[in-house]
Amino acid sequence: MYIISKEFHFSASHILNGLKDDHPCKRLHGHNYVVSFSFKSETLNEVGFVIDYRELDPIKKYLDNIFDHRHLNDVMPELNPTAENIAKYLFDIFKKQFPLLFRVEVKETPKTRAIYEA
Repeated sequence: MYIISKEFHFSASHILNGLKDDHPCKRLHGHNYVVSFSFKSETLNEVGFVIDYRELDPIKKYLDNIFDHRHLNDVMPELNPTAENIAKYLFDIFKKQFPLLFRVEVKETPKTRAIYEA
């Protein structure tokens, strides 16, 4: 099995709902997010790629236009914008366009990550 991934970055704010009043994530705050999209295939294309990284430009454009320097509660009003929900949300948006997509990882800090894997 061949697996590749590509990393994207965006900055955004959010407020996490449902937390105790003294929880710091209940207040407005932001992160410099790092999101990795992973793709797998048992075969390679005629060039020797799982997928050409340049084909992933729509992901970068989407994140730049919809997520970067935005308030995630407004971007995803139907979800609490946890890293876990962001990972699944992005997976669902791009799975149809990229059938080899199997995993989205969202890092809010260098020490924390959430993964959605099909």
